[in-house]
Amino acid sequence: MSTIISKIIILLFCIISFLHSAEQNKKIAYIVSDLEIPFWQIMAKGIKAKASKLGYDIEIYSSNNLKKIELENLVKAISSRVDGLILSPINSSTAVTLLELAKNANIPVVISDIGTNSGEYVSFISSDNKKGAYELGKILTKKMTELSWNKEGTVGIISIPQKRTNGKDRTLGFIKALNESDIKSAGLYQQVNFSYKETYDYSLKLIEEKPKLRAIWLQGSDKYKATLEAIKDSKKEGQILLICFDVEPEFLDLIKKGILVGSAMQQPYLMGQKAVSSLDDFFNNKKVEKEQKLPILAISKDNLQENLPTIKLNVLGIE
Repeated sequence: MSTIISKIIILLFCIISFLHSAEQNKKIAYIVSDLEIPFWQIMAKGIKAKASKLGYDIEIYSSNNLKKIELENLVKAISSRVDGLILSPINSSTAVTLLELAKNANIPVVISDIGTNSGEYVSFISSDNKKGAYELGKILTKKMTELSWNKEGTVGIISIPQKRTNGKDRTLGFIKALNESDIKSAGLYQQVNFSYKETYDYSLKLIEEKPKLRAIWLQGSDKYKATLEAIKDSKKEGQILLICFDVEPEFLDLIKKGILVGSAMQQPYLMGQKAVSSLDDFFNNKKVEKEQKLPILAISKDNLQENLPTIKLNVLGIE
């Protein structure tokens, strides 16, 4: 009899432990501007990996770079009774509304990149865009000086929206590097839909309108082929350099070959993991830093090999 009672007690203990564990299995939603862009795919991968490790359920909503869908996604997340929210907004303006709605629903928010103009949040995980862009600018100015293009050559910029905090910081840091070398900007075009055609058209416009153009800085990565095609179609190969922000897997080879001068590589996989860890610390009443700024790797042919392990994991999400 005592053996049966012992087994029952053990069974009851297991059931209670299971129920307690289930109660603790919190749910997190990740609302991201556009999962078509590799950078956000890698961040989502980091979020899923850390959420799984810490025992959280995760829901991911892509807004397809449309404000209406972004708002609908937040409503869905609130309706599904998530315990926490990770937000990579379309821009710093739309973030304000999302934060206000999350606050009204009593849902803690961690912002992972882009930023917000105002509002309450647990933590803001960002990259040091200004410093990263500055260091990238120094890579370009060094290359232009080596080619003796620094005295008269100009640099065109195809930027992400300057309403975004990260967009403003990238431009400020890069322009600072150009100014220090007395290299002039040839102008800036802001991306709206991030399409291949838009990038190609802006690149062609810079090439046709700026006869002294010697380099194009693309403040993104996934449409780099459009700029290379515009340079080729204009018969300017070898005369106009391309340098990018963020990274595609093929960049490692393109930088080695000199097709790209370099790229400023954020660490989206690490950012995603940090975002989940910050919510976890908040749930467990641990101190969470309000602002967490991660370094950006300014990579050229000169330092690619030494940074390869970090690039593969934290930048490309290759586990």
